Amino acid sequence: MKKESTLTPAYRWSVASRVAAAALGGYALTSAATVLMSLLWPAPRAQGVLWATMISFTVYTVAVIWAVHTRSAARAWTGMVVGTLLLSGISWLLWLAERGGGA
Repeated sequence: MKKESTLTPAYRWSVASRVAAAALGGYALTSAATVLMSLLWPAPRAQGVLWATMISFTVYTVAVIWAVHTRSAARAWTGMVVGTLLLSGISWLLWLAERGGGA
């Protein structure tokens, strides 16, 4: 006797979307966080980049866990996109201020 699958296509798409949000959105969020941390690190630029890169592994892990743990795929994508845009915007403003070319 064949056992019927209780997993609906909608559920499967939701899980696939969360996995994509975790992998792709998590990467984008982590990249933005790494840039921001390297700009804010109170040390020479090379050390800031090194430490930010090492911390980024933890950031990515937390982002993936959060994306899979959220209530919906839409919330996972929203969190990743908003977080990435926010961190990227702050990084861009800091970079402009550092270069002396304010907006």
